Amino acid sequence: MAQPARRAVASEEVPVDPTAIDRAYHLYRAQRRAKIARQREIARARLRFLATIFVLIALAIVLMLTLWHKIQSVFGL
Repeated sequence: MAQPARRAVASEEVPVDPTAIDRAYHLYRAQRRAKIARQREIARARLRFLATIFVLIALAIVLMLTLWHKIQSVFGL
């Protein structure tokens, strides 16, 4: 007749890989550094976008004023 399976005794410790803790720690730190780097890059991209928009709006205003001046001088408005 079959015998029941042995149960693990609570006093037995589970073997732990000594480098697993260090690897997990380094992985966590790498993930945290990557997250911070992504946040910084998003902030820089936002700043570049706003600067570009500002420059384009300024150029459009200068162009409109120049054209308006030329139109006034040509047609005598």
